[in-house]
Amino acid sequence: MASALTYRDFRVLWIGAFTSSIGTWMQKVAQSWLVLTLTNSPFYLGLDAFLGELPILLFTLLGGVVADRRDRRTVLLISQCVQMSTAMALAALVYWDAVRVWHILALSFVTGTAQAFGGPAYQSLLPTLVRRDDMPNAIALNSIQFNLARIIGPLAAGVALAAFGSAACFALNGVSFLVVIASLLSLRITHTPATRTQSVLDELRGGLTYVRGHDAIRMFMFLAFCTALLGSPVLTLLPVLVQKVFHQDAAGYSWMMAFSGAGSVLGALMVAWLGRFSRMARTALTLQAVLGLLLVAFASSRILPLSYTLLFLGSIAMMMVFALLTSLVQLEAPNEMRGRVMSIYMMAFRGGMPLGAIVSGSLAARTSAPTALMATGGLLTVIVGLFAWRSAEARKPGTSPQDQSGGSHTQ
Repeated sequence: MASALTYRDFRVLWIGAFTSSIGTWMQKVAQSWLVLTLTNSPFYLGLDAFLGELPILLFTLLGGVVADRRDRRTVLLISQCVQMSTAMALAALVYWDAVRVWHILALSFVTGTAQAFGGPAYQSLLPTLVRRDDMPNAIALNSIQFNLARIIGPLAAGVALAAFGSAACFALNGVSFLVVIASLLSLRITHTPATRTQSVLDELRGGLTYVRGHDAIRMFMFLAFCTALLGSPVLTLLPVLVQKVFHQDAAGYSWMMAFSGAGSVLGALMVAWLGRFSRMARTALTLQAVLGLLLVAFASSRILPLSYTLLFLGSIAMMMVFALLTSLVQLEAPNEMRGRVMSIYMMAFRGGMPLGAIVSGSLAARTSAPTALMATGGLLTVIVGLFAWRSAEARKPGTSPQDQSGGSHTQ
């Protein structure tokens, strides 16, 4: 279950990323609560999430080209430094009582821009640290560190918010970036990009052409987009549900986030245990349909213990879907194209999040947060059902072999 941790460079990077992820989740909790406190509006919660993820749509494709043309470790170092600076800037604004909601929105956009360049570099670097057969395990373990931090980070944020205020959460996040920077500097492996004769624009077109001609990768990206668009709003609207439906404070929000994080960790552990297996794509499709139903049930629940359970189970399903789809794309993409392929995947995966955030936030403002979640969860199940039905139709006698296989041996 932890075979990827036997590789020294992966282990070092995993520890650094885990520390930084704890700080990131501390900031996410404190920032969402700060936005809600300043505005008392679910729309601004959605807008903040939208602006934080919007750069993924705008710059990730360029970030993928940069990841293939430049030293990936250097790109990551620059990205971490920018994110550390924005966290410290927000801490200073809150500490000096000068923060306004537009400050938060602007800093979210800058942070998202850094992630748009750092994300493809990080995703492209991971497979170079382990052997191919251990790649799904490495991706699952990477998900585990991020989501284990979802348990520790929100609980730590709850303590820090109560004892020191939100400025402490932002400052601690800034300090956490020093650990991942040190980890990157200590890596032994180096990425030497091949000599490039094409322009940036030509390489960008080459990546798009490759993905357009690869049926399986296109399918994985579509499924990831749907899950991000319709599944992730549960985290965006969680502060509203905690405050308006269950009448809890920041500590209650932290507990909700902890249950969500625990489910995500268990889901990632299950993918790590399964490793590379047949029917990975079909398993992901089934779990997507289950996720939609769990979101509808969670939005309908008014019993706190039941809501904890449904959020926990939904987080298991969501994490398994994302880990399986990411593993499938990594296995399909060749190393020389991986930065560009992963940038397009990230645009589909993370690009769905800001769209889901702004739509669900607007819908919640017009109706209610539970209504918005029931709509997105139900729509996810319907879309997955239609996709499965069309796939079954394509496999009926008379279709081409390529259509029946989906263009991939990993189905």
